[in-house]
Amino acid sequence: MTRSAADFDRWYADRSESPVADELVRRVLDLPPDPQSTSLLSGAGLDEVVTALGLRAGQVVLDLACGRGGYGLEIARRSGSRVVGVDFSAVAIDHAQRRAQALGLADQAGFQVGELTATGLSTASVDAVLIVDSIQFADSKPDALRECRRVLRPGGRLVITCWEALDATDERLSPRMRQVDLLRQLPRAGFGDIEVTGKPEWHRAEETLWREALTLDAGDDLALQSMQDEARRVLANFDGLRRVLATASAPRAHPPSP
Repeated sequence: MTRSAADFDRWYADRSESPVADELVRRVLDLPPDPQSTSLLSGAGLDEVVTALGLRAGQVVLDLACGRGGYGLEIARRSGSRVVGVDFSAVAIDHAQRRAQALGLADQAGFQVGELTATGLSTASVDAVLIVDSIQFADSKPDALRECRRVLRPGGRLVITCWEALDATDERLSPRMRQVDLLRQLPRAGFGDIEVTGKPEWHRAEETLWREALTLDAGDDLALQSMQDEARRVLANFDGLRRVLATASAPRAHPPSP
């Protein structure tokens, strides 16, 4: 199933009215209180991502497909970096801007509408790129990775959390999931220092979240209803996916010839 920006606009609008869904995600994934997560990265996973990015104060990180901006804002707060968030949902971008204001991080954050394959940012303008649980939504995964490479400064870091199919021929899985193969795709996009690491503990935390969501009475809560629908879809094929953390670097510029 392909989801458009309009689909995500409605989804984010529903989510903003559902404190139950937000509290469930925060509690089960053991997240800090501030990030309003609509992804599935746990608090421990966020700690790993912060370390992998290696940001210093004053550097710029692109949170690509940022949603409501929760992870990027938390990373900016911890590291003293500046976050630029890009998402194709205008509703998500509005929520992220208001959240930055509420957290007192407006001076460290900027958000704009854009695509995984067309961020609207200048070439070599950011020190790091983060994509949390969203690379599968790119119509072309190679084009999205090339866009990440384009906006990164030499030596900049790319960190991706996502899922990959254990068997790319498993037709139970959506084509968008079966098309993710970062160990093959990242070098073709021009990256080096590539590591793609399986994260079974993240996988277990996600399964706990989906199963607990199904125990709740959704009532008229549209966001919780949507979460339960997704839980049923995901759990039906859960054994066909692995959770991964991918890291890579943009090559450093060659030194000038003597």
